Amino acid sequence: MGDLAFIFPGQGSQSVGMGRAFYDEWEPARHFMEAAENACGVPVTRLCFEGPAQELAKTEVAQPAIFTVSCVALSFAREAGLTPSVVAGHSLGEYSALVAAGVCDFESALAVVCERGRLMAAASSEEDGMAAVLGLDAEAVESALSTGADVEIANMNCPGQVVVSGRKSAIADVTERLKAAGAKGVVPLAVSGAFHTTWMGMANDDLAPLIGELVRGDPEVPIVQNATGGVSRSADEVLAALGEQMISPVLWEKSVATMAAMGVDVYVELGPGAVLKGLVRRCQPGATVVGCGEPGALDQLRERMPSA
Repeated sequence: MGDLAFIFPGQGSQSVGMGRAFYDEWEPARHFMEAAENACGVPVTRLCFEGPAQELAKTEVAQPAIFTVSCVALSFAREAGLTPSVVAGHSLGEYSALVAAGVCDFESALAVVCERGRLMAAASSEEDGMAAVLGLDAEAVESALSTGADVEIANMNCPGQVVVSGRKSAIADVTERLKAAGAKGVVPLAVSGAFHTTWMGMANDDLAPLIGELVRGDPEVPIVQNATGGVSRSADEVLAALGEQMISPVLWEKSVATMAAMGVDVYVELGPGAVLKGLVRRCQPGATVVGCGEPGALDQLRERMPSA
């Protein structure tokens, strides 16, 4: 077995019922859920367990909810004896990775995540959206967008999947151009914001002072960050990349390549859903990717990683 990476999902991975098994079966999970409710002033526990899905999907709710469930899974994995060689998170998931890397604690990061969700929600409108472009590489997508349309590349997720972000009307306008360039499909995503673009500039500026206070030291394990796709080993490097994260594309394909070059061939997705499981397998065929979204997943982790 090679090196092990902890990876954390972002917004869109939420689902009604997430975190319930941890809450019912593992006592420490209740501390995390209660802390989230106190920090955000919304009934995180009820919305995670009962929904409705539309309410849970709101940016200002989904972000602290996903972050909290991910940190529950992180704590559970640590108690099970798993130790990563490197950590990374997709968009929102980078904040869970910061906790895993030891540059901040859960409570401090939670406060920033709650504010991040509020700021991003305030910077969004029903006119904004995102869409996954299937079957084209980033260069081809960029070429199709180079006519001045209000659309930017937001995520480079894996070979053949690039996410664009901007005005919904502009995305609709460039869809035929993308298909003419060879896209197999342009699939709208269930978000109401132009995330990871210049439209998040004001929110990014408002969050900057909190980010500056969040990072308290060098990472205890290397962290691969979204804005660069490279490894950060110092507090200064973490801060520089985190400060650009909200307005920069998520370089997930590059991030996985970086982890693979470091010798990683086992990835543990900590948090709800299995989005990253699919993306990593497309980025690094042959890698072992397992999820830990509920306590029962520990058995699978032990089977795949007997040294744990």
